[in-house]
Amino acid sequence: MQIEPFELVGNVVRLEPLMLDHVDALVAAANVDRSTFGFTTVPATSSEMRAHVESLVTLRAKGVDIPFTTCSAVDGRVLGTTRFLWLRSYYGRALPDAVEIGGTWLAASAQRTGANTDAKLLMLTHAFDVWNVQRVDLKTDARNDRSRAAIERLGARLDGVMRSWQPSLVPGEEGQARDSAMYSIIPSEWPAIRARLTQP
Repeated sequence: MQIEPFELVGNVVRLEPLMLDHVDALVAAANVDRSTFGFTTVPATSSEMRAHVESLVTLRAKGVDIPFTTCSAVDGRVLGTTRFLWLRSYYGRALPDAVEIGGTWLAASAQRTGANTDAKLLMLTHAFDVWNVQRVDLKTDARNDRSRAAIERLGARLDGVMRSWQPSLVPGEEGQARDSAMYSIIPSEWPAIRARLTQP
């Protein structure tokens, strides 16, 4: 599935196609305060971030993921990253029928500012209104109460906890599997969620 890189612009954030040119600004954003990154991979050094970005750019070229750099819509400051991943086509279309939204992290200064909600609104709108997907997945480490609360505030429904679903991203748990809380949104739920997310 080959989808050309595209930009999504909202009131709070602008999602730009992830590029190597973003590495230095991403490192700066990642090191504002790392205390909230306990359950996710956020590279801390320039070399680690460059390798991470290169891997995501490669996945984009293969049609596997669509990664974005999250920027402030006001001043262009780089805030973090997010992406569409696990694009699936069930009906032979050139567009995905189901996707996951994930790989999301924000600088501590951008957390609880509306940036995450605006980014999710942009991505959900694109998934449902442009691609006409049948499902959007959102998942997190089952122990990550903060992330689960944020997903539930969006209006996603818990499908269940998938035991030993994937490798843990927690430092010190390398080689261990984690339980993942799997949430989803389907087309019949999207209008109510969109209305709530767009309320002033």
